[in-house]
Amino acid sequence: MANWFECKVRYDKMMENGAVKKVNEPYLVDALSFTEAEARIIEERTPYISGDFSVSAVKRTKIAEIFWNDDDTADRFYTVKVAFITLDEKTGVEKKSSTLMLVQAAGFKEALDTFTEGMKGTMADYEIQAITETPIMDVYKVAPMAGTEKAKGE
Repeated sequence: MANWFECKVRYDKMMENGAVKKVNEPYLVDALSFTEAEARIIEERTPYISGDFSVSAVKRTKIAEIFWNDDDTADRFYTVKVAFITLDEKTGVEKKSSTLMLVQAAGFKEALDTFTEGMKGTMADYEIQAITETPIMDVYKVAPMAGTEKAKGE
């Protein structure tokens, strides 16, 4: 299972109008520790940033699973708060436990469709409590090890 960390990177970004603006962009990184998350985000972002930059924050997230989308227009990430419904066999009372999922999509409707498609075949009963667009710029999962087909945590 993946450990997702949100890392914020602060740097000077050239805007479309030519102005330079200091930005603080969040990225998601699969890592085993805070130290590894910081090292990985530095490694991943260094080729794309000219000049100085710093990692301004690293925090653990509660994302349980990510639903990827192969569509080139899927450039945003949405959190889907899902309540899994279980029945207490002793009391007969329904119990809901909330989980956060991340969905890559181009828009809200596509996020809902991608999530629904990803949940097909799931035996558990669930209800979607919320879908929210996140400011996350990109997600860096662990690269597949030599000789394996899938990345660690998938």
